[in-house]
Amino acid sequence: MSAVLRAHVAKRPIALRSRGQRHGPITRLVSPSDIGGFIKPFVFLDLFDISASNAPNFGWHPHSGIATLTVLHEGAIEYQETTGVKGILSPGGVEWMRAGGGVWHTGAALEQAKGFQLWIALPEEFENSPSQSHYLSVDQVPAEQPARVILGSHGRAKSPILSPERINYLDVQLAAGERWTYHPPLDHEVAWLAVSEGTICTPEPVSAGEFVAFEESNSALSIQADRASRFVLGSAAKHPHKLVLGHYSVHTTHAALVAGESQIQRIGNQLVAAGLLRWH
Repeated sequence: MSAVLRAHVAKRPIALRSRGQRHGPITRLVSPSDIGGFIKPFVFLDLFDISASNAPNFGWHPHSGIATLTVLHEGAIEYQETTGVKGILSPGGVEWMRAGGGVWHTGAALEQAKGFQLWIALPEEFENSPSQSHYLSVDQVPAEQPARVILGSHGRAKSPILSPERINYLDVQLAAGERWTYHPPLDHEVAWLAVSEGTICTPEPVSAGEFVAFEESNSALSIQADRASRFVLGSAAKHPHKLVLGHYSVHTTHAALVAGESQIQRIGNQLVAAGLLRWH
């Protein structure tokens, strides 16, 4: 790497780092009420390692105003939505569910399942729109080595998922000693990464189970793996709205939240009538 590029990359220091809070097999690295406010539109991130025998009982639960995105590194997960969509997510697969104006879903690990779940705050035009989902098998995820492109585009690879504009989300694997430089689009001032395996330098070391967010700019990120490593990386234009939070929802205004929660209530009543849900 040239001295000019080293100087350019050095201007992108880490602004914050976290190991989150562990709840059994799930580590909550980002929540909308904390780090999510700094890296929005990315507002929630879980790192999970769930076995089928002692998996948490997620049951039916609702969302509105966001999209949920699951990247499954290992194992298999069964999923079902109130839209009628259901199936099994296999290793390397990707789940994208744009909750929009309101949807309920449920899921369960069928075998040891490892990966990340991310929430993205939707722009105004989508936060109360009809829900929509897209599921990809491992061979449907495009790649520009060493990165799989989950959302957005990188190099010549473009994700088939119709996500909001100006968002990239990559799943990256580096061999021991391998160096990679990520050049975000010029309007992507938000950037972060979370490591699931190994240790990388950015140039500060970041190890497995750790999340880091970079200072806002459009500078490149230079990353080297100390040993074989895997991490997810997000970059985006900053979400321009204050985050208005519900229990499972994130919206841009209180009125939009009320509309989303009203739709959630209507769908929940239908689940109760069908015997699939009991209100607490």
